Amino acid sequence: MPEHSPLDVPEGDPFGPHNLPYGLFSTHADTNPRVGVRYGEAVLDTAAVAAALGSPHAALLAAPTLAPLMAAGRPVWQSVRAEVTAWLTDPAHRAAVEPHLHALDRVAMHMPFEVGDYVDFYSSEHHAANVGRIFRPGEEPLTPNWKHLPIGYHGRSGTVVPAGTPVVRPAGQRKRAADDPAAEVPSPARPGPASPALPGPAFGPSIRLDIEAEVGFVVGVPSRMGTPVPRTAFRDHVFGVCLVNDWSARDVQPWEQRPLGPHQAKSFATSIGTWITPLDALEAARTAPPERTHPLLPYLDDTGADAQPDGYDLRLEVRINGETVSRPPFAAMYWTAAQQLAHMTVNGASVRTGDLYASGTVSGPEQDQVGSLLELTKGKGPWLADGDVVEIDGWAPGPDGVRIGLGGVHGQVQPTGWTPQQA
Repeated sequence: MPEHSPLDVPEGDPFGPHNLPYGLFSTHADTNPRVGVRYGEAVLDTAAVAAALGSPHAALLAAPTLAPLMAAGRPVWQSVRAEVTAWLTDPAHRAAVEPHLHALDRVAMHMPFEVGDYVDFYSSEHHAANVGRIFRPGEEPLTPNWKHLPIGYHGRSGTVVPAGTPVVRPAGQRKRAADDPAAEVPSPARPGPASPALPGPAFGPSIRLDIEAEVGFVVGVPSRMGTPVPRTAFRDHVFGVCLVNDWSARDVQPWEQRPLGPHQAKSFATSIGTWITPLDALEAARTAPPERTHPLLPYLDDTGADAQPDGYDLRLEVRINGETVSRPPFAAMYWTAAQQLAHMTVNGASVRTGDLYASGTVSGPEQDQVGSLLELTKGKGPWLADGDVVEIDGWAPGPDGVRIGLGGVHGQVQPTGWTPQQA
């Protein structure tokens, strides 16, 4: 009986020919990272096949990063995608392609591109309202500017890490609670009689470690400084999407974030999936965003009769230690990725190949659709414990009723490296 071929992907497989996400992989026999495409439960070595079949895109696919392909632009992205589809589905290419398929469980995945700038947004109305009620009780849940612009902040690109990277519990300052066991911070020394220690912020490992289930958008084609990217040019600049877990220290965050926003509560680690799903694979998942309740400035306005459906119907699933705790719906996001890109650049700021911007926590209207433990437990915990494994997976509706699988992102919490002497 003939051995099963990795080219024989079952009909309806979420990683079939309608998907074809890109990643960077290596094998035990060849430890050099190279561009691969996931197909079923295998990874196609695109450089090897391109060389064997004389592809005009061989140089792009032979690079040790996705960056050259990402920078090449949408016409090239579409041409390469058509080429890879033919390699995997045309029987005439079977003999050339089959030797260059590697079992998914036999490869190592790497960071698919070098992250340039990293921006994180705050674009779910449900999430923003939930957080506002928890952090600012008695006040309006949404800030006055929230429905006029997509709020975001610049994060730390150096700690954006690939799925599977352990996440060490961070340490930091936090506002002292009445029952906080941490030692008080003494008052500064000053002339005169010795003064007793005064209450101050506690310092130590975060005791409210959380997750944020998000979707990331990877910039391929750069823009020029001083030239805004219009909302309608989103698909000419963004190469694809990946899933994101923006780990968060909820005890550090409220103490530090006024007036300039999150800093150490977010900067210690942001995990991204190692498979980048091209936008062209998500055509069937495009959808209209929620109804706008406030008039928008022209550069953000997507309400006209000729407006494109800039939202995406992505379905996420969050698991902790194997148990599903939430299924956030990305279609509920108030601000779209196209609006986020337009807002990022409207002041003349440029984007570069490899820039990453994330949607912000994805949350829906129901309690089992929220993307953080902060919302899931209404700020009361329990929070993440050392050893916990967090997995975020997702899918999108594809052509003819099939599913488009989104490469998952996972990570395990490791104990802190902090010691009391470091306070």
